[in-house]
Amino acid sequence: MSNSRETVVDFGGRGVPVVLLHGLMGRATTWWRVARWLTVYGHVVGLDARGHGRARRRGSWCTEEFADDVAELITELDEGPAVVIGHSMGGLHGLVAAARHPELVRGLVVEDMAPDLRGRTVEVWREHFESWPVPFRCLAHVREFFGPTGDYFAECVEEREDGYHLLADLDDLYAIAAEWGRRDFFGAVDAVRCPVLVVEAGDTAMPPGQQAELAARVPGGGRHVVIPGAGHVVHDDAPDEYRGAVEAFLSGVLDR
Repeated sequence: MSNSRETVVDFGGRGVPVVLLHGLMGRATTWWRVARWLTVYGHVVGLDARGHGRARRRGSWCTEEFADDVAELITELDEGPAVVIGHSMGGLHGLVAAARHPELVRGLVVEDMAPDLRGRTVEVWREHFESWPVPFRCLAHVREFFGPTGDYFAECVEEREDGYHLLADLDDLYAIAAEWGRRDFFGAVDAVRCPVLVVEAGDTAMPPGQQAELAARVPGGGRHVVIPGAGHVVHDDAPDEYRGAVEAFLSGVLDR
């Protein structure tokens, strides 16, 4: 990578490393509210994935390379195996990191991500992203447009002369998402030896049944929780329910 300090957000806390991984188009700071209560459990850091936030916009966009960036960060922290918490794309990166580097991950939370999205094309993403009224006129416009997830998306834009634009480059996002439409990641699921919590949105757009299967198949032991009424960003849509599920999981993982 190597992990430079500008791509890592240190949220504070001491002890076991807790690494937060954001979703497609996001950045580490989208985890702010969650990070506040996680600091009770350990040293909480968030990583800007390559091509996101302040990380360099460079390829390859291979999932294994994203996962190795996570492993590199945990190694650089030098605080022992980490609890990795990932949303969507970040959940996939955490899953593959745990499979490839089992000595570095003691527990994993995967939020609303399915391991097999084969057949889905980037055209779905393209139509969605390109319908947005970019540039947004102000941050209030961002929050108004996205409604309940407005605070999340306000972290994903930057101000330029003509208004607010996405931090991530759309072509990069399409390239990242295109790989998911070609690959099945259940092989990684079968290699994860640590405990896993799968938090599924009640209103998920992921293929039905896969998140439950992920939890059932993982060799390290998995638990599957569905949060009724929550959309894709569960930790924003249902913060209390999300927190309860994660804290219950952490109480078991950190007692080991």
